[in-house]
Amino acid sequence: MRTVITESDDLALYVHWPFCVSKCPYCDFNSHVRAAVDQVAWRDALIADLRHEAALLPGRRIGSVFFGGGTPSLMPPATVAAILDAASAAWGFAPGVEITLEANPSSVEAARFADLAAAGVNRVSLGLQSLDDRALHFLGRAHDVAEGVAALGVAQSVFARVSIDLIYARPDQPLVAWQAELAGALAFGTEHISLYQLTIEPGTRFATEALAGRLVLPDQDAAADIFETTRAMTAAAGLPAYETSNHARPGAESRHNLTYWRYRDYAGIGPGAHGRRGGLATVRHRKPENWLAAVARNGHGTQSEEPLAPHDRATEALLMGLRLAEGIDLARIAMLAGGVAPVDAKAIARLSDLGLMAQTGDRLRVTEAGALLLDAILPEVVQDAPVTA
Repeated sequence: MRTVITESDDLALYVHWPFCVSKCPYCDFNSHVRAAVDQVAWRDALIADLRHEAALLPGRRIGSVFFGGGTPSLMPPATVAAILDAASAAWGFAPGVEITLEANPSSVEAARFADLAAAGVNRVSLGLQSLDDRALHFLGRAHDVAEGVAALGVAQSVFARVSIDLIYARPDQPLVAWQAELAGALAFGTEHISLYQLTIEPGTRFATEALAGRLVLPDQDAAADIFETTRAMTAAAGLPAYETSNHARPGAESRHNLTYWRYRDYAGIGPGAHGRRGGLATVRHRKPENWLAAVARNGHGTQSEEPLAPHDRATEALLMGLRLAEGIDLARIAMLAGGVAPVDAKAIARLSDLGLMAQTGDRLRVTEAGALLLDAILPEVVQDAPVTA
């Protein structure tokens, strides 16, 4: 029997730190390399951006905070503490608030872990990315396996909760090699593991390499075998997939990311951060310098706030929620849509007959067999907005 985690009206706060030591060749995130960062200016600007959101979201409390990037483990712990103090003063924290920070597994950053924990971080997401030195070099990572494993050991001794990230389905990666690598990762005993198939994102160095024919990913059949093996191994280890790429012990799911996938309100501050605030889609200025100038000029870094039409809100909720093993509540989707959920009932029936979807009352989910075909299933199920004259 599937357990549906209780939903909460608590607000999630995302804080974007855009700076990295170097740009990875596969990365299309809003990350930037700068020779120097004015830490005081950035701390003050992030707090100003936070207070702007708090004034527009009164009467809420924070259930989770996520410091993402970029490389937020490069932030001074004092800056992290100041932002958390400001968030607590503005909203208040829910009991057991989850405070996550993404970290690179370098020895330099691991040396900050104790101070980050003292600042209030209680969960770290560690970007190991691979347990193979050649793969780490290929992925443009600055650490090697030994350094990464050492940093993980420090993280597990300091933080209450630890997640690790790995990238798989890399060029020339045989299934048996990935099985060994994943088995090694599962042996670390973390409560959560994020496993991402390598994809070629436009505008990255890998996209240039792929266009020139110098980088070739596994074909669809090989990738499917790796995907299915991954889910079987994590489930057997007690960390089943609760979302397409995320696996956790029951109860150890990322509460912050569940806010996104369940389509709840979240405030996003910092360069390029997105948010959802009561039916508004908020976007911050993307370039660090532009965001910083906007905060100095306006007291916040907002570039746009756009109201979302009911159909668009319902569609977003469908596309996010069907990534979850628990699926979605069609009654809530219909409420967001202002009437009828924008789904194709015939497509759902056909896919259910094929064993790719399952519906119980208002609860609709993609089955384990369908998870492999999610990208093909979603366009069939989710209906476009009706055309008006």
